[in-house]
Amino acid sequence: MIRILLSATALTTLAALAACSPQAAEPPAPTDTPTPALAGPAMISAANPHAVEAGLEALRNGGDAIDAAIAVQSVLGLVEPQSSGLGGGAFLLYLDAQTGDLTVYDGRETAPASASPDLFLDEDGTPLGFFQAVFSGHSIGVPGAVPALHAAHADHGSLPWADGFDAATRLADEGFEISPRLAGFIERVAPRTPLDEWDAPRNYFFDAEGNPLPEGHLLTNPAYAQTTRDLAANPRALHEGRIAEEIIAAVRDEPRPGGLTLEDLAGYEIVERSPLCRPYRQYLVCSAPPPSSGGVTVNQILGLLERYDMSATGPDTLEGWRRFIEASRLAYADRDAYVADADFVTVPVEGLLDADYIADRSSLIEREDAIPSAAPGIPEGVDQPGADATPDSPGTSHFVVVDSDGDVVSMTTTVESVFGSHRMAGGFFLNNQLTDFSRNPVNADGALVPNAPDGGKRPRSSMSPTIVFDENGEFVLATGSPGGSSIIAYTAKTLVAMLDWGLPPQQAIDLPNIVARGDVVRIEAGMDIELIAGLQQLGFELDANRGENSGIHIVRRLEGGTLIGGADSRREGIVGTP
Repeated sequence: MIRILLSATALTTLAALAACSPQAAEPPAPTDTPTPALAGPAMISAANPHAVEAGLEALRNGGDAIDAAIAVQSVLGLVEPQSSGLGGGAFLLYLDAQTGDLTVYDGRETAPASASPDLFLDEDGTPLGFFQAVFSGHSIGVPGAVPALHAAHADHGSLPWADGFDAATRLADEGFEISPRLAGFIERVAPRTPLDEWDAPRNYFFDAEGNPLPEGHLLTNPAYAQTTRDLAANPRALHEGRIAEEIIAAVRDEPRPGGLTLEDLAGYEIVERSPLCRPYRQYLVCSAPPPSSGGVTVNQILGLLERYDMSATGPDTLEGWRRFIEASRLAYADRDAYVADADFVTVPVEGLLDADYIADRSSLIEREDAIPSAAPGIPEGVDQPGADATPDSPGTSHFVVVDSDGDVVSMTTTVESVFGSHRMAGGFFLNNQLTDFSRNPVNADGALVPNAPDGGKRPRSSMSPTIVFDENGEFVLATGSPGGSSIIAYTAKTLVAMLDWGLPPQQAIDLPNIVARGDVVRIEAGMDIELIAGLQQLGFELDANRGENSGIHIVRRLEGGTLIGGADSRREGIVGTP
């Protein structure tokens, strides 16, 4: 059973959750009957088969969910380097089944001490273009994914720390076949970026004639193997010594050398945070707090929907999607205006999730056409909304591990853009995470926006690793996704699909994604054309037939303890059991 202190605005007992949504009918239970291969006391869902197998190997060797997570992440950074890696950051949400403790390990990257609000302004005070910012040394923050894993391992790991890197070291030495997705990114990204121009990525991904290595090519990475050996011997190997010096050298290279120092690397510390939990119908939904906007915004979307009987308006209905779209637009408007690193600015979390504030915002959805323009509200704790100029970026991954003791890891991990900053050290890509700050640091009145850069600050994230509990405090499911700011919409979709519409994990993942951030609603190809026409008739401005870059991974516990999972076919993920 979960053991966590809820804020004053949340219900004080989980037993009260069952009564918090009198309008909503009980959704049907998932109908998946897992095959024997997918039935078991432990399960992993992740974005690459090599990573899943590495995690399962850790479980088979007597490891727990944290040991498996180390193996999964170290392999993902090798075989899916466009999305996450040793040079990036993460939010790790961990459930200790024995104690019921739920902890967020915040491994978000930090800006160097030298950073200031003008980090992404040119000599004339004009914000740099997106690519100018991404491929500069200014974009690289102190990596935090490995420190987060190490802190979690120190608290909860079962196997020796070094064992977590065995599979990655072996694959890097012996080679792995370039997957279709990785090959496609190499080919598509190179013409628009420095991927085939800078020495390290060119030598890694291209042949002597400059041609991208094809799908199926056996790729080795001796430098990565040495890095994982160094990490196995010293968890601080990225933050001190040889690899740290390589990182600084890459940051200081042209164009636009960055200000990251050895002192910045050595001084990095992860933060253990309390998860942000709120009731939704008979459930409790927990995710990451600021500097992630995921927990705030996902829970706000759900809160805005709670007054409506969503189980009666399923995924085949216009009204169900209309409500989801409007709740998303309102929640995103608040997210963009208010959420940033709460260690540097006031983030009105309690105000944004206050029951009266949610009720006022939710009433805006009670209409028969589209809200003309979704503006932020004014929750308690602030005088006026801020502004933001942070783009969407898809270079992230998510995975879920449930071990045989019931421990759960839901971890979202990232290097930010595809292949991060494109700069490499130690055989891995360095993040461009600082472009998650607002490149324009001031609003129209000249005041700093909440998500402006600053020394030591963590840029706002959308990562939404989520764990859901029932009214008895028992684990129900874990979910999350990559996808930049769209992570919030992807994650919220799966929660509504499972908790309201009764869909099993894979069907929830496979539903078309709808992302409503702002006044243009993005709709993935595959949505029913009659629903699209109906939304247009209601007055929504649609960008339809898009490809949405989600990578949702889910493990759900059924009554009796059986686990079922889902993996996003938009990527190369699978679900596996030991």
